Amino acid sequence: MCGIAGFYNANKNYLTERERYTDILEKMNVAQHHRGPDDCGTLLDAHVGLAHTRLAIIDLNTGRQPMSKTMDGRTWTIVYNGELYNTAELRGDLAAKGWTFETTSDTEVILVGMMEYGSEFVKRLNGIFAFAVYDPVHDRATLFRDRCGVKPLFYTVQDGNLIFSSEIKGLFVFPGMKPRLDRRGLNEIFSIGPAKSYGVGVFRDVEELLPGHLLTASPDGISVECYWKLVSRVHEDDFTTTVETTRELVLDSIRRQMVSDVPICTFLSGGVDSSLVTAICAEELKKKGEQLRTFSFDFTGNDRNFKPSSFQPSQDRPYADLVVDYLKTDHRYLECSTEDQFACLEASVDAHDLPCMADVDSSLIYFCKEASRYNKVVLTGECADEIFGGYPWFHKKECFEADTFPWTMDLEARKVLLRDDFLDYLGMDDYVAETYQRSVAETPRLAQDTPEEARRREIAYLNIRWFMQTLLDRMDRTSMFSGLEARVPFADHRILEYVWNVPWEMKTKDGVVKALLRSCGVGHLPDSVLYRRKSPYPKTYDRQYETLLSKRVRDIMADSSSPVRQFLDPKKVEVFLSSPSDYGKPWYGQLMAGPQMLAYIIQVNYWMKKWNIALLP
Repeated sequence: MCGIAGFYNANKNYLTERERYTDILEKMNVAQHHRGPDDCGTLLDAHVGLAHTRLAIIDLNTGRQPMSKTMDGRTWTIVYNGELYNTAELRGDLAAKGWTFETTSDTEVILVGMMEYGSEFVKRLNGIFAFAVYDPVHDRATLFRDRCGVKPLFYTVQDGNLIFSSEIKGLFVFPGMKPRLDRRGLNEIFSIGPAKSYGVGVFRDVEELLPGHLLTASPDGISVECYWKLVSRVHEDDFTTTVETTRELVLDSIRRQMVSDVPICTFLSGGVDSSLVTAICAEELKKKGEQLRTFSFDFTGNDRNFKPSSFQPSQDRPYADLVVDYLKTDHRYLECSTEDQFACLEASVDAHDLPCMADVDSSLIYFCKEASRYNKVVLTGECADEIFGGYPWFHKKECFEADTFPWTMDLEARKVLLRDDFLDYLGMDDYVAETYQRSVAETPRLAQDTPEEARRREIAYLNIRWFMQTLLDRMDRTSMFSGLEARVPFADHRILEYVWNVPWEMKTKDGVVKALLRSCGVGHLPDSVLYRRKSPYPKTYDRQYETLLSKRVRDIMADSSSPVRQFLDPKKVEVFLSSPSDYGKPWYGQLMAGPQMLAYIIQVNYWMKKWNIALLP
């Protein structure tokens, strides 16, 4: 994995100020050095500048970027962040057409494919990616993002310059770019956050290239095109065939994503998703006489502090132990102390360039940092719940009937600390309602669906477009912050396309949550793990953590230079701090309750101060 950045302007000759623009490209690389600590490179031409930082996973010696290739006297160039999982097939096709390759990297395959087929070649790619290709024949730069949005890509247009970067921080290196926040951005933070509307960069004038889209900049201007989207079709397979097809897709995706020139590992929670990924990886490595390394996360003292709830009914550790014993993996527990988790709250903001999922993110930052000491590539179980229907809001009647985002049904918890006049300015209810309705309206419909099945599609679509994207962002930023590449086999577009059209009664056959996925795991895992009730990513229940949060919030409120103070009501804050914490009523997802609200406020304050964000009317 890597970091990419650059700029393009058909009406400007960057070479007339070579030193200045080369320096900008180098600073873009410095800003994203954590994404690619192994190598870096830049290229400057008349109308385009490209920058790349590299985490070497495939073709360790000859895969440097930017990578260029010449055809008919014209030199094409690519900067690429991602991994391609059908490289061999594509290289074979291109070789049959007469192309020769100087490297074994997937980067060169993509570049050659673009030279042979043009932008349509992106439809042949199976992988996770964000890349930019400069085509000298048409003097155009084209940006591409993978179908599920696993790899990030942000952009802005300033004075005719298209500027792009894997992470938002890379954009602000460009002269004239200032971090500014308007009413929409404030609503994204307080009304929607820690999610964000897809395509929105939160900062004024910062946009995100949507998953499954490409952007072309040329002398004719800038255009954005969708090259992939979900399509609703009648599902004609019976249950047995559906299980067989899904199993083959899942197993093929996991096996493909094991390809690496450095050793892989897996994150193992003890839930069915990560356990199934771990089982397949362990089985494949065992065939080669190799042992899989696995990592599980926990909190120091969690055995004493854990409090079961409807959202988090059990600890993960006993189930992870079962899987390790069953598969005989080389296992390590990476424990995070309360102090480390608290200290990483600010690092989480540094990784995201935005406030994020509070300690849910800060603990993952810590875990990824520790795991990166051993491995550079990890496979995870992300996305299975969104695709196979594992979350509570797929099943609960009140969520099914709610005319809003099912993971944030009650906005009152978001308002509890905010000033009344600021709430009036935000218009939080209207903003959320409009955003929700706009997303629901995009749901791919099928005329044959019953009203109930149509609603299932809406909830599934919201999860794929919103909740899944939030968790993919979280995994990308926290892993890449430590130079660790995280792969997500369930986010294979073939799985998503097929399972999208599987009827709900098959996904939950005999009333079993995620029955379809569990059926795929038969024979690979013990039943005690395979049919375990869902429990989300762990969080701490240590009261000392709340003490640290409360003290920091009081310090913020006492400091007149704290930027977040202007949004908070001091009396409301003190009442909140003096009230018992409620761990059982999340205000976002399944994990973010009372303590996480305090942590989120701390993150917002740090973010605004660090970036010196200007507020716009």
